[in-house]
Order: sequence, then C-alpha cells, then structure tokens
Amino acid sequence: MNKTILYIGNDLTKSTRYTTTMDTLSYLLCDTGYIICKSSSKQNKVLRLLDMCIAVVHLRNKLDYVFIDTYSTSNFYYALFTSQLCRFFKLKYLPILHGGNLPYRLKKYPKFSSLVFNNSYKNIAPSGYLKYEFEQKGFKTVLIPNVIPIHQYPFKERKKIAPKLLYVRAFAEIYNPTLVIEVLKELKNSYPKAILCMIGPDKDGTLEDVKQLINKYHLNESVEITGVLSKKEWHKKSENYDIFINTTNVDNTPISVIEAMALGLPVVSTNVGGMPYLIQHNEDGVLVEKNNPSAMTTEICKIVEENKYSLAINARKKVENFDWNIVKSKWMKILQ
Repeated sequence: MNKTILYIGNDLTKSTRYTTTMDTLSYLLCDTGYIICKSSSKQNKVLRLLDMCIAVVHLRNKLDYVFIDTYSTSNFYYALFTSQLCRFFKLKYLPILHGGNLPYRLKKYPKFSSLVFNNSYKNIAPSGYLKYEFEQKGFKTVLIPNVIPIHQYPFKERKKIAPKLLYVRAFAEIYNPTLVIEVLKELKNSYPKAILCMIGPDKDGTLEDVKQLINKYHLNESVEITGVLSKKEWHKKSENYDIFINTTNVDNTPISVIEAMALGLPVVSTNVGGMPYLIQHNEDGVLVEKNNPSAMTTEICKIVEENKYSLAINARKKVENFDWNIVKSKWMKILQ
C-alpha cells in the first residue's frame, strides 16, 4: 500500500512562478510511489495557516507522515501550530529546516523551539550548518541535502569568463541586494563593460532601494531587472552571464546557488550561515565576508583575470551529489 504524506509549506508556485523545494521533492516522491497532499496555496498568511491546520485535521486518518517546511521568519508559526496539531493526533511529522536564521530562533524562543523539534519524528536539515546548530541545542537531526534533478541542468562551459554578473534571489533586506549594485559600481573601475542581471520578486520594498542606487551611480544601461522568472526562463537567461553573485547576510543552502553551480556559473558568495558548508573557498566557489563590496569585487576581478573556470567544473561535480538518484536513498531510509 502506498504511503501518504501531507506536505505543509508555501505552495505558491502558481502565483509566484517560483519552483520551490516543496514542488521538486513532492514531484520526485510522487514519482517514487508516494501519495502527496500539499497545503497551502492561500495568498493571505492567516488563511494559509488556517488551511494548513484544516488539512491536518481533515486528512489525519489517512496520513503516514507530515512534512513541514520550517523557516526562521514569521512563517515559523506555520510549523509551530501544525506540529502541535500533529502531536495531538499522534502523527509523525518531519520539520524540513530552511531558514538560515533558525539558530537565532532556537536561542531566542527555546520553549517554542522545543515544542516543535523535540517532539518530531525526524528533523531534516538540508545543510551541515543547520544539522550542527540544531544538534548543539540537543535536537536530533538528519542531514538530507536539497535535491535537484541534475539532468535538467545543462552545464555550459564558459571558456573565457567575462564580468557579466547574475543575481537570482528575492529583493529583501536579509539578502542585501543593494550590495550587488555597490559591487558593480566598483567593478566598473576595472571593467567598464561589466553588466548585471537581477532576477527575483520584491519582498519588502528593497527593490526601490536598488533602483535608487542604480540611478545614483548612473548604471541604468548596465543593469537589467527582470522580476520573477520561471526556473526554465532564468536557466535560459543564465547562459548570457558568467558569474553568479550571492550577497546575503543570512543564509542556509539556497537552491538558486546550487542551481548556479549545476549550470556552470562560478559562484561568489558572502561567507554566512550554511554557505561554507556548501562552498569550499577557492575550490568550487569563492567566499567573502558579508557587506564588503571591495572584497567581493576583488574576488570577481580575480576570477575574470585568471579565468578561474575550474571553480565551476568542481562545483558541478559537487552538486551532482544532490541528484535524486543519490539523495533518494536517504529519504527512503526514514520513510520506511
């Protein structure tokens, strides 16, 4: 008999056009034979939480497991409320840890954290970073990397790297997109033809800050802002760029960075959260201190000047270990 899983998370792909871990993992588990129910696609956060709770109640007698995408922002409360419903109905629930700032939440809200993570069937960490941080607080955690179907990521060989930068992330303060503009400004001193493409939704009004900086530095002709693109669209767009830039102040192991590594883009990232667990500095990417445009610009110049394409080759080899054919066994082991 096929097992049934309720996957609790932000099922917003139809409205945002973002393909999330929830979408990818649900599809792959369905393909393996599991029955997957998802909640919720409601736009309003309160209605989304209510819908999630109703799904737990309504499906409780049919479920073998409940997956709960768990974030460090206000969305953490989705995990808090639904996990306690699961406890009430004696359902096996598995928080899947996504928020790069979850260690801070563990420290600031120990009682809520204990309610969620001490009573779960398994806590699933997609990075060594969160596994370490959770185990430091006494929460038993299983490491299962974020999964990508590697055959969907054509590797483009860039024989001569140019200062063409690509940013794929939401416009939100924690992701520090204004740093990208500061970097481009400095990069222009060495490479006047440097260009930048920024892809992603505006989450908190930070897009306006970015636009103001672009105008201030007279970079309008060098920056393209596309808004949200589908996975297929941004993968196609990436073929026109040579370096992926990740400027976050807080992070876990973002799928967009893993995808960039798979597509053949050398990655320059801030050295925060889970990034040093994903990228080995100067081996399969480059790490710099956060909020330091000069340091990031210097590393980009090195990649261009020295044509350090070995970074991309090594990165592709690393993320091939995130393919479903490899990660699947880790999921099957705990979903027996």
